[in-house]
Amino acid sequence: MPLLEAAILHPPALVVPQAPLSPQPRAVGVAHVRTKLRDGRTVLDKLHQQGSLKLLFPRGQGGAMHAVALNTGGGITGGDRFQLSASAANGCHLVLTTQAAERAYRAQPGEVGHVETALSVETGARLDWLPQETLLFDGAALNRRLKIELAPDARALMVEPVVFGRAEMGEVVHDLSFWDRVDIVRNGKAEFADRTRLIGDAVAQIAGRATGGGCGAMASVVYAAADAGNFMDRARELMPETGGVSLIRDGILFARLLAPDSFILRQSLLPLIDLLSISPLPRTWMI
Repeated sequence: MPLLEAAILHPPALVVPQAPLSPQPRAVGVAHVRTKLRDGRTVLDKLHQQGSLKLLFPRGQGGAMHAVALNTGGGITGGDRFQLSASAANGCHLVLTTQAAERAYRAQPGEVGHVETALSVETGARLDWLPQETLLFDGAALNRRLKIELAPDARALMVEPVVFGRAEMGEVVHDLSFWDRVDIVRNGKAEFADRTRLIGDAVAQIAGRATGGGCGAMASVVYAAADAGNFMDRARELMPETGGVSLIRDGILFARLLAPDSFILRQSLLPLIDLLSISPLPRTWMI
């Protein structure tokens, strides 16, 4: 997919409006988690959380530590602000997911919801960022940023599914403001950058063959590790007709999948996650 690869390797500048603080009460949440090794297992080292963002820690997930992010505000709308940061210390394996699909609801004029996620993976560590779908409703205004910083030998798996309205409910998204930025940095040098901007009628913008083919859901998957190339052949076998996977540079495997709705998207996405994971899929994905 040469056009897609060019967009990833040389992303255009993305101008994101900075909305003023909302005069109305809005949800604000902050959470930080750090792991450590104890007897060869990844365990909790530090935890801070406040406001509408909480972290839960289910047990019985093998050697990795699983953390589940929960938005107690029930969704995101204009003026909401969430910040999540996580660090996998030396030799640790941290899996981060969400309790359910995140929902971005209609925003008031001039207001934007902000979500920032900062992940750090230290020497010999691995971090899997596996949130469930972000569901964008008509009228939503959402600005997201994800940054992953890797040590030279660290590994990371990133999955970001996005759904444009609920197809089974007949929902369409004709009014959307969505800015999404993903950056992966290894040893201080940029390795991957992806930018998405959808302003206005999302249905019309993703109708073209080069912009989405009328999809109702999409997902981006990145596996950043020295052995990324070993998974290329098997990953290609899992791709649907509306998906593609490339080794965009040594150590960076990138896949984009499109589907009519979230149900069909998961049929292709779950096997790919299973291929690239070394621990069972988070249980919240199975509920």
